Amino acid sequence: MERFAWKGRIKPGKQAEYKRRHDEIWPEMIEVLKGAGIRNYTIWSDGDVLFGYYECEHGIAYAEKAQANSPVVDRWNEYMADVLELEMDPETGAQPKLKQMFLME
Repeated sequence: MERFAWKGRIKPGKQAEYKRRHDEIWPEMIEVLKGAGIRNYTIWSDGDVLFGYYECEHGIAYAEKAQANSPVVDRWNEYMADVLELEMDPETGAQPKLKQMFLME
């Protein structure tokens, strides 16, 4: 199981809206994530700074490809554009991977 971590930023004054949208995440978005083999997906915030983490049951490359080819993910990204600032990797269409520095299992 590979791990994936990303970072982003909530646009100023949009924290409550960001939280509301995730509290009401679309069922079809959950289906895409599960179909991509994504498990244990968590997002934390520190003020406006976000840190996301998930585990990839079929590997990171598979999860990235499944998301990049999904019209649901495209719609979600458009829906979130007014509340969220993310860098995207032009090769994968996903957030740039953070470098793992430590792991304790």
